Amino acid sequence: MPQVVGVFTDLDTTPTGLDLTIDIDSRFSTHPTPLKLAAIATGILATLLALTALHQLDTTDGRRHRRFLPPSWWRLRPLDGIVATILAIWYLIGANTADDGYILTMARVANDAGYMANYYRWFGVSEAPFGWFYDITALLAQISTASPFIRITTLIASLLCWWIISREVIPRLGRRARTTPAVTWTAAAVFLAFWLPYNNGLRPEPIIAVGALLTWISIERAIATGRLLPAATAVIIAAFSLAAGPTGLMAVAALLAGSRPLLAILIKRAREHGWIPVTAPILAAGMAVLFIIFYDQTLATVTEASRLRTAIGPSLAWYEEFFRYSELFSQTADGSLARRIPVLMMVLSMFTAGAAIIHQASKSRMARGPSIRLLAVAIMSFGFLAATPTKWVHHFGAFAGIGAAIAALGAVALTTALFQSPRNKVLYGSIVLLLAAYAATGPNGYWYVGSFGVPWWDKRPSINGHVLATGVLAIGLLLLIIGAFLYLRHTEARGLRRWALMPFQAPVAIVTSAFVVFAMLSLAKGAVSQYPAYSIARSNIDSLRGSPCGLANDVLVESDINSGFLRPASGDDPVDAFEGRLNTGFDPNGVRVDLVPEDINVNGSGPSTINPDGPRVGGASITTEFLDEPGINGSLVTLPFGLDPDRVPVLGSFTVPQNAVAELLTGWYELPERSPGSPLLIVTAAGLIDSTDADGIRDYGQTLEVEYGRSDGGSFEPMGRIQPIDPGPSPMWRNLRVPMTDIPAEANVVRVVARDQDFEARQWLALTPPRVPQVTTLQELVGSEQPVLLDWTVGLHFPCQQPYLHINGVAQPSEYRITPDRGVIAGANSWQSPFAGGSLGLTNTLNDSTTMATYLRDDWRRDWGELIDYDRYRPEAVPAEIDHDTVTRSGLWSPGPIVP
Repeated sequence: MPQVVGVFTDLDTTPTGLDLTIDIDSRFSTHPTPLKLAAIATGILATLLALTALHQLDTTDGRRHRRFLPPSWWRLRPLDGIVATILAIWYLIGANTADDGYILTMARVANDAGYMANYYRWFGVSEAPFGWFYDITALLAQISTASPFIRITTLIASLLCWWIISREVIPRLGRRARTTPAVTWTAAAVFLAFWLPYNNGLRPEPIIAVGALLTWISIERAIATGRLLPAATAVIIAAFSLAAGPTGLMAVAALLAGSRPLLAILIKRAREHGWIPVTAPILAAGMAVLFIIFYDQTLATVTEASRLRTAIGPSLAWYEEFFRYSELFSQTADGSLARRIPVLMMVLSMFTAGAAIIHQASKSRMARGPSIRLLAVAIMSFGFLAATPTKWVHHFGAFAGIGAAIAALGAVALTTALFQSPRNKVLYGSIVLLLAAYAATGPNGYWYVGSFGVPWWDKRPSINGHVLATGVLAIGLLLLIIGAFLYLRHTEARGLRRWALMPFQAPVAIVTSAFVVFAMLSLAKGAVSQYPAYSIARSNIDSLRGSPCGLANDVLVESDINSGFLRPASGDDPVDAFEGRLNTGFDPNGVRVDLVPEDINVNGSGPSTINPDGPRVGGASITTEFLDEPGINGSLVTLPFGLDPDRVPVLGSFTVPQNAVAELLTGWYELPERSPGSPLLIVTAAGLIDSTDADGIRDYGQTLEVEYGRSDGGSFEPMGRIQPIDPGPSPMWRNLRVPMTDIPAEANVVRVVARDQDFEARQWLALTPPRVPQVTTLQELVGSEQPVLLDWTVGLHFPCQQPYLHINGVAQPSEYRITPDRGVIAGANSWQSPFAGGSLGLTNTLNDSTTMATYLRDDWRRDWGELIDYDRYRPEAVPAEIDHDTVTRSGLWSPGPIVP
């Protein structure tokens, strides 16, 4: 079996002689032998010698060596400063990618595991053959896990990618490309539009984007010079790009695009020097990546890892590629307007360039050979993308380099005769705006904390009900009508002033730049509106100041939830005080069994547990469970968040049928002295409760209010009422909250007022007495040493928490789990499920779980996620004794297939 969490028995004593031995499958925990290391070193040296020999063969053509980088390569330009500034600002304030926590956690545990494991799924198999780039992240993680530091390779890649586009790609597209500012500005706009939403994280797409460009440039240099060393260099870069991730096939596309002229050069050189001297170095260059892939893994382990990933999935066929585009144009963060616009502009530029290349009059303005090959790379890249087994939208980040190059080629095409007439310029501008309008129908959303404070994060942008996309669409249609009018009049509109046509010289640059500016302003607004609460920008700046723990410093936790309940002002019994002077229709057991929210899916993939009567464990409580013995006020309802039913009473209005209005007016409770450590008054409640969200939209439900007042010698004077913040989701148990700053300083008592006047079965509410708890930060409670299951979506934002380790096939038991918000939790539960060989197969099978009461400092409405405390089902169980041994095996050895 692929996972074992323990061996348990119902026997009171262990019979004499009973013994159990389990051979742990640790096939991926390997180390190269001295012989293998020597072979790798010899291979690297031989490859370098072969490339040196190939260079010597190249020099036999009688031409002297050309300067590798021209002097102008290092000359700074104003646009370089603009691009670099935007990249640097976005690096600090911009949203990150969905998989950053996944990759960072893999990197953090790799040193102890002895290999780069897929930590959350597939039974922890090796990432090889697509893992070498993660090893760089692992090296950085040993120094610091702070987000600004761990992502430094991404920042370097972004600057390098732009430098290559502006210095190497654009000059190769012809004289017109070098002398037309609109071409460079278009490339910059599309490059930024790709990079900002897709590549501000730890995924390998930034490296692949650079690798694809370098491969194409090396091929072009080989064709231009007639030499083979640049071709061998291209093969090396393409191989390493492919080994960084499956989308690295686009670098292979660059090789194929230049294969015909390269073959001619190869044949010519082979006739002079023979086939082996010219082909062997190129083959050696392509195989050099195997030294990295198999450095610490064997052929058997890589084969088994690939087989298991395919068997468990997701592994989709090429004809299911439409799933990727379905997500791109969905109303989710994957389908955001920022992610749509660069893809649409790249596709439009491909058609534009293709039309200009076919049009014969374009020959004088476009470098035909490089242009055709660049266009071929883009077309093949989309085809190769369909061949990848997973269909994630974030793969489009690999197009940042090639996409910008294609946009530049499209801008050159606009200078040709085909697009020079005013009629065609207007028509082309209308097409750009129509595509922009379609892109703007997506939400302005980003993954997880990236959306905190961002306007329109969950919907398409609009102002006072006027949708932005509709306005852009109207302008696009107006231009389309004008273009049609010019076409029908058979005129070139010579009377139009030149200034009126200036925006049509580079419509892609103008529109895409507008989207880039919109993204920058959105994240800047989020950072400002959130302050002093958590935002990505504030967190990154804190890291630079020496406080790198991210969300862990802002999540507040009730470490002892049962200690903060308010004392009745009259000194009454807690039950009598809670029922107060008025209680009609509220009962200790008036809680509905079904607590499943209607608007989201929070159901986890709960495994069978070693406790046969245990609940199916998910991210939150979605059903009411019942106690064996009644609680303090006779309730049999199990309370959430670790509330003790022997100390905490509960009342609810649910009954079938409900024939009368239910009302509750509790007794007065004394407020404690105001303290920074107690910023909230909390009422734990369930059901549908009337509330108003952050946008001022009312959610209909039954009334629950906190009334504050002043006590004076045994008499109480009501002063006002407050509707608590309801974080949702209804009807689950959740902690309604009132910031203590909203209660006047002169108020010293509070009571709760509840009313259920809707007889419909779905309309009910339940509550517990108010409390003002002492809170501590998650960092102070959990610390940096206790093993934690950090869900794959949160790892980057909790860099100080210690992920549970696994060494030689044995994993640490987790003490806590940290989950994302409820918009993402279903995906996290599914991906990490035991049926997929995920982390929940270890933690949920071994532990009972309690969701702790948590809040995000100064952002009291926010659903940041959950902190789950794990308790062993069998705390008396003794850890197994583990014997270690080291065995030398062949690279073909396998203990057998892993069976899910």
